[in-house]
Amino acid sequence: MAYDAEHTRRRIFEAAAAEFAEHGLAGARVDRIATTAKANKQAIYLYYGGKEKLFAAVLRAKLEEVRVSVSIDPDAVAESVGQIFDWYREHPELIRLLLWEALEMCDEVAESERERRDGFREKVRHLAGEGVAPHLPERARVRAAQDLLFTLMGLIAWNFAVPRMCRLVLDEETDQAALARRRETVIEVARALAAAPEVFGAI
Repeated sequence: MAYDAEHTRRRIFEAAAAEFAEHGLAGARVDRIATTAKANKQAIYLYYGGKEKLFAAVLRAKLEEVRVSVSIDPDAVAESVGQIFDWYREHPELIRLLLWEALEMCDEVAESERERRDGFREKVRHLAGEGVAPHLPERARVRAAQDLLFTLMGLIAWNFAVPRMCRLVLDEETDQAALARRRETVIEVARALAAAPEVFGAI
């Protein structure tokens, strides 16, 4: 029974991830999730406590997935950015979930916000403690690491947030051709930024 219950939870989670990525929180339907997961609606409420909590659980799990899968190595920033780019290309649903969160929950404080903030602070400490802008005072070095991290996140994420615009601006025939071209550009920009991160601390 325990195995069956866990299997059901997993089916619900996978169905919900696809449903939320496609329709957002407001547009998602619990009955569609239940049908896709081959589960009843009561199981969704039992395991996750409703649509809003299910959305939060899906987003939290996806963020944790990328956190444990890839990270930025201060000694190889450009290579790390290439790996993160590839991860997002294989998991575009996370960007869509983050966009839906921004559109539909912008005025709400997410229950997991403190946990997520702590996770990013750990990344910043790692970057700042491993040589990002070493000649700056500590506070400026932390600010430089924060800005570097956020700028790199934007360089990567925008390619998957607006794939059609990416294709049109680059005048490529397919999304994949545009992404291949963008990947190389993003890596080179990351390499240049990593070589002079003190510009962030000076702003």
